Amino acid sequence: MKIKKLSAAFYQQKDVVKIASSLLGKMLVTEIDGVRTAGRIVETEAYAGVTDKASHAWNERRTNRTAVMYLPGGISYVYLCYGIHYLFNVITNVKDTPHAVLIRALEPVDGIDAMKARFGQQPTRNITAGPGNLSKALGIHTALTGESLTGNKIWIEDAPNLPDDQILISTRVGVAYAGEDAYLPYRFSIKDNKWVSKGKGLTKNTSDKV
Repeated sequence: MKIKKLSAAFYQQKDVVKIASSLLGKMLVTEIDGVRTAGRIVETEAYAGVTDKASHAWNERRTNRTAVMYLPGGISYVYLCYGIHYLFNVITNVKDTPHAVLIRALEPVDGIDAMKARFGQQPTRNITAGPGNLSKALGIHTALTGESLTGNKIWIEDAPNLPDDQILISTRVGVAYAGEDAYLPYRFSIKDNKWVSKGKGLTKNTSDKV
């Protein structure tokens, strides 16, 4: 069966929350120096641009780093978090609407030995659980920012949408600074999948971590 990459039209839909949910089960792929590595997407987070205080583009913020967010959907946005981890995001929507989906976890499928090699002597038990780990495993770094997701370096392959009863919805991780927006139900994961990250969101009732 021929594998089909997601098209630019998929990424340029207007509902970033719907896109974040729809990406579950699809395959994120890199091909670097002739080596294919790939994993099934099992966890995502939506970021709704200028109206979302958790977004890098909140309040129409524009910097050299975030300029890529304002381009038409279907490109990669990779940034360095805390000077340690590269985080991979999918830019969505149309030009000047800076929506993005953070890919938080994958279930490894192809090129697992290559993924492990990228960790060197470090433990590899959770090589694609968590956004920093999955980027390291797939060789994703800031040089891929702005790369087309319909090209030949990094892309997402299509798969059927999951039924609602297989999808868990919760709040995003590490965005307590966003006030009320920290409680938005913008995080999606596949139920009972062991590769979903251990990050915790906030609960509306108590503001305690769950």
